[in-house]
Amino acid sequence: MTIPFFDGHNDTLLRLLDHARADKLDLFIKGSQEGHIDLPRARSAGMAGGFFAIFPPPLKAGLAQVAAAPDYAKGQLPPQLDLADAQKSTLGMAALLLQLERAGALSVCRSVGELTNAIKNNRLAAIFHIEGAEAIDTDFQSFEVLHAAGLRSIGITWSRANAFGTGVPFRFNADPDIGPGLTDAGKELVRICDQRGVMIDLSHLNAAGFRDVAAISSKPLVATHSNVHAICPCTRNLTDWQLAAIRESGGVVGLNFATGFLRPDGRFLADTPIDLMVRHVDALLEALGEDGVALGSDFDGAMVPAEIGDVTGVPKLLQALLDRGYGEQLVRKIALENWLSVLERTIG
Repeated sequence: MTIPFFDGHNDTLLRLLDHARADKLDLFIKGSQEGHIDLPRARSAGMAGGFFAIFPPPLKAGLAQVAAAPDYAKGQLPPQLDLADAQKSTLGMAALLLQLERAGALSVCRSVGELTNAIKNNRLAAIFHIEGAEAIDTDFQSFEVLHAAGLRSIGITWSRANAFGTGVPFRFNADPDIGPGLTDAGKELVRICDQRGVMIDLSHLNAAGFRDVAAISSKPLVATHSNVHAICPCTRNLTDWQLAAIRESGGVVGLNFATGFLRPDGRFLADTPIDLMVRHVDALLEALGEDGVALGSDFDGAMVPAEIGDVTGVPKLLQALLDRGYGEQLVRKIALENWLSVLERTIG
């Protein structure tokens, strides 16, 4: 039995942009066994679609340095990124996403109707997401262009500050309540996103920014790729009060597969058991209820458990949930249906 799933976060576009090969589209369309996701492996695993993140990396830093192995020892925010540099990399990844759509590899979905239609027709359904709004100017002109291109989900910050807010530094055994809240421009961005049907992603945002979004937005609160702070006390995970706020809003949290955000010791080790992923799902279900838990792998942007390996390992997690005693209906909600529900209530 193959249970279709929707993934709340991947960094595949950055991996493709970062790659030295000229035929970047073929890496995804034909498959290469590099990284975590390509089209052949996604189809074989039952991946119905996902949030394809566009993350403007720090200058002179490769993907592996930035996302796969954050340095807890330093625990400092990376420097802010210049608007022009952020726009260059963001447009490069957006172009790759649109080129993949034109090549027939996926469908960029601007509504839940388009998303469900793509899934029905066996097309990989992609939500255009940006992780860190550095490419958006405070006059919001670039927002209009990105929205027209299909942007439907925004993580206001990555783990650094920008014109809109402040992210959390990568720290272990620390609380995410670090730094100031949203700027005036950040608060306006939340209002605009609510009006225009763009989902706000709270992953990477600090606690003060989280509170600001919760106070301003009328939409469900969502963290596309975060885990439970009570199990793994790193700044990237959600505390009890944050989980309670998400539940009260009817929101969703996507389980992050990154080993350093799963393990109680905060270490990035491939030798991390699937049982620990299930433990986080148990805790998320207790905090959020059956409608609030989904998947948010962080594929192509983090070290994941060796038992999972890549996108073809997701069925192992789903089977582990079944083996745990979760009914098939609940596993299908976690795998796909909860994302469809919250997207219907955010992007329409």
